[in-house]
Amino acid sequence: MDLHGAFHVYDTTLRDGAQQEGLNLSVADKLSIARQLDDLGVGYIEGGWPGSNPKDTEFFRRAGQELELRHAKLAAFGATRRAGVRAADDPLVAALRDSGAGVVTLVAKSHDRHVELALRTTLEENLAMVCDTVTHLREEGQTVFLDAEHFFDGYRGNRAYALEVLRTAAEAGAEVVALCDTNGGMLPDWVSDVVLDVIESTGARVGIHAHNDSGCAVANSLAAVAAGATHVQGCINGYGERTGNADLVTVVANLELKLDRNVLPPGLLRDATRIAHAVAEVTNVPPASRQPYVGTSAFAHKAGLHASAIKVDPNLYQHMDPVGVGNDMRLLVSDMAGRASIELKGRELGYDLSDDRELVTRVTARVKEMEQNGHTFEAADASFELLLAEEVEGTRPSYFDVESWRVITETRPDGEAISEATVKLRAEGVRYVVTGEGNGPVNALDAALREAIGQAFPEVAKFELIDYKVRILDQGHGTDAITRVLIETTDGESSWVTVGVGANVIEASWGALVDGLTFGLRRHHR
Repeated sequence: MDLHGAFHVYDTTLRDGAQQEGLNLSVADKLSIARQLDDLGVGYIEGGWPGSNPKDTEFFRRAGQELELRHAKLAAFGATRRAGVRAADDPLVAALRDSGAGVVTLVAKSHDRHVELALRTTLEENLAMVCDTVTHLREEGQTVFLDAEHFFDGYRGNRAYALEVLRTAAEAGAEVVALCDTNGGMLPDWVSDVVLDVIESTGARVGIHAHNDSGCAVANSLAAVAAGATHVQGCINGYGERTGNADLVTVVANLELKLDRNVLPPGLLRDATRIAHAVAEVTNVPPASRQPYVGTSAFAHKAGLHASAIKVDPNLYQHMDPVGVGNDMRLLVSDMAGRASIELKGRELGYDLSDDRELVTRVTARVKEMEQNGHTFEAADASFELLLAEEVEGTRPSYFDVESWRVITETRPDGEAISEATVKLRAEGVRYVVTGEGNGPVNALDAALREAIGQAFPEVAKFELIDYKVRILDQGHGTDAITRVLIETTDGESSWVTVGVGANVIEASWGALVDGLTFGLRRHHR
């Protein structure tokens, strides 16, 4: 790869992104994420800071043995040498040298106040630290990038010195000088002006590292590229401390799809949604539904007016074809839905309703009535499909008939609370009476219901409840308010969401549980 000619997409999820509050990555997690990022086609993956902590040191050791990167180069992050010590003798520089990474990204102070107050050294010595460290690592055969920390704030305070740090690094052999908006306070026009000045004043290859504290990380990154930056840093899903780093997928999608810049290998952007969600699974941070391009709501349409237009031409209410990033258009069924929404949603679920105007009208009216009573089908596609099947086929899909259910919670002398549920039902012509225990009434009901049905349908053993959400409606009514429950169930291959509504949380949960098992059985038997 021509480092000077190719545009750099540089991911720092494993280092800067991992500083997000509540995010804790193991070495195995980091290796897994690195493989996903390589599948996306990023040019560089910053693995961490070897020598600063055992986990990052172990990551680089294992990466050399276990990672087979097809598109990306692994970068090690670290600081310039300490004041008064030769780079060749600094143990932290040695850790970078010995990391096995072909690329080293050095963080350096470019803000004069930080040099004097944080490093407690002179401006001249800081320049020597930059020059010596870059030169040493280049002589050892490594490619060096420089992250100019707090650059924009330093530029405002002492432009001449901030630029001199960049010149020193470039002249010593740093192939990129990345301007860091470390505090995240810049705006796009400000970034453009500074990047233009840096390029004109230093001649260096410029990169951008933006934080999102002003809500402008993506916009600032694009502004920097428009002004001449050819290296952009960010994190997948916008991870990072405080409000996060620039969302790298959003930046790349805008560059490729809006500005016709080829910054990833051809075709790989179509994997962006899958990869973004796969990384979210590893980090255990739920994907943001409203995330641009790859969020589940990014191409979701609710209003009936939108649906009517989409029937004619999907592009009328979408800024792009979601296939470009591996996402899908979704029609949300809600009390705002019109006939077009129902018809399109039916088509999405495998039902052609275009020739049955009366049926569409009936389903639309039923959805509106049910949502008035507390139901929501926007996120509960499985419950809506059962409703639609009932209207189309004349009977609700059913694999069992419930006679009765009850649940009891008792507190024992040791303070432990145990719930016990009893379910009576018929399935495949056999009557089952099953009692289940759990750490709460819903857990007990789930256990009893699945054990009873599982005797007739063994595939139920694969079903697992993976998410549970409760919302109290009409909160002004206090304890007699309507309760809505959303339950997500999986069979290990896919997942589905069902909704239940009732006068209390247990009744609502029962409805969602029954729908969840019914839908799962319908999917397997169909």
